[in-house]
Amino acid sequence: MKGVMRFGKKGKLSPRYIDLYRISKRIGNVAYELELPQELVAVHPVFHIFTLKKCMGDPSLIIPTEDIGIKDNLSYEEILVQILDRQVRKLRTKEVASVKILWRNQFVEEAT
Repeated sequence: MKGVMRFGKKGKLSPRYIDLYRISKRIGNVAYELELPQELVAVHPVFHIFTLKKCMGDPSLIIPTEDIGIKDNLSYEEILVQILDRQVRKLRTKEVASVKILWRNQFVEEAT
């Protein structure tokens, strides 16, 4: 499973926005049902308001689902583009290496 990310999550469980979808109806005070395309029929269409983002004004920030390559099991593979930074943190008894990586279909601000 190395290099395979689940749909909707990246990095440390932060949400991933992939396309624009119309809200079909409001369910309760904090949930909305979305009109999802046919290739995402296996995704439950009801989302909490905090996982939704208002329509972005810049269409270049939206990543189409075709470019991501979502598989039938709703996973996709992330490909390393560039290593941006390396650092070693010293703890009391050991050293921990950290690497900041730029992934495909992400911007530099989203690097993990």
